[in-house]
Amino acid sequence: MQTLDPKFNLETFFGRVRSAAARVLMLDYDGTLAPFRINPAEAAPYPGVIPLLDEIQQAGHTRVVMVSGRWTKDLVPLLGLKRAPEIWGSHGWERLQPHGEYNVGRISPSALEVLVTADEWIAEIETLGGRCERKPAALAFHWRGLDNVRIAGIRDKVFEKWKELGYVNGLAWHDFDGGIELRVAGRDKGDVVRTVVAEAGPGAVFAYLGDDLTDEPAFKAMPKTGAVILVRPQFRPTAAALWIRPPQELLEFLARWHTAAGKSP
Repeated sequence: MQTLDPKFNLETFFGRVRSAAARVLMLDYDGTLAPFRINPAEAAPYPGVIPLLDEIQQAGHTRVVMVSGRWTKDLVPLLGLKRAPEIWGSHGWERLQPHGEYNVGRISPSALEVLVTADEWIAEIETLGGRCERKPAALAFHWRGLDNVRIAGIRDKVFEKWKELGYVNGLAWHDFDGGIELRVAGRDKGDVVRTVVAEAGPGAVFAYLGDDLTDEPAFKAMPKTGAVILVRPQFRPTAAALWIRPPQELLEFLARWHTAAGKSP
């Protein structure tokens, strides 16, 4: 584990975990709890992650919140937890509560119309070797595993199609590790963090673990007393205060969280 912010001290943080009135563990999935796969449906968590999360949830000392860019319905079967966690999907557009209540943000008819139109690009993009992923408020174009020439071809085709639409307001392009996504504007993972922090109230302690550029808004929205953690094998510039390399350091962090939370006064 490597400290990136000299103001952050891991031992002091775990001291706050022990004494906190409430604890919230916010976790990205792809690239954080699970290694990337060319086929996202095969992206199972690192060995040891699910048993640890099961123990944390069973102990009842922590609110576990998954914060993913995936559609919630695609993430649930991959997690395989004994107790359903809270899941925010599609970068904050969806919320699935542990008891099953599901909410999705209101998307304007004009934005929906553009996403429907973008659906028509899928055949061409897949012909170029890309893979397309539909979500409630986005359409992602994946190119993981392709060479630079094919990636450039997919990107050029996507923006050619986008230009034909006239750069519609209300949607924006977002790069992620392994592709690009056309997403309805107005929500991101930072909004999830702000909502969860407000719900937890004073006296709570927070950690957010993520790997991608799409996690940076969440990093920046975290309370100053929280742990903001970059999880990835290779370093990249980030607003995170701590860098951990999966899977071993990830497992160590989760185990230490569980131990500290279990020793609360």
